Amino acid sequence: EQLVESGGGFVQPGESLTLSCAASGFRFDGYAVGWFRRAPGKEPEAVSCVFSAADHTYYAGAVKGRFTISRDSAKNMVILQMNGLQPEDTATYYCAAVTWHYENMCINGPFDKMNFVGKGTPVRVSS
Repeated sequence: EQLVESGGGFVQPGESLTLSCAASGFRFDGYAVGWFRRAPGKEPEAVSCVFSAADHTYYAGAVKGRFTISRDSAKNMVILQMNGLQPEDTATYYCAAVTWHYENMCINGPFDKMNFVGKGTPVRVSS
């Protein structure tokens, strides 16, 4: 049972990336799934979450209006579409999942205590 992220890379300011998170060995049903990021020298911060009930979502203020999170239940994946990337978005992005009982952890952490945490995918935004 694991999470596998993909889609990170190097882009210029204003460009877009799509991050994918695939679950292996379990279903995302009944889990809140989200992305958090860790920039060098900074504490990890929640980026976005999609909750188990009615696909309610959360976005950090810094990404609201630019990032969109979605579930693809057929493929058992969660997608983070990132538009208008800026240098301050540079970080390693981690996908994580937690059962609905503790879904606030998707926003408040501690992220490393969530049921599943991926290995991360790097995003670098620079001109």
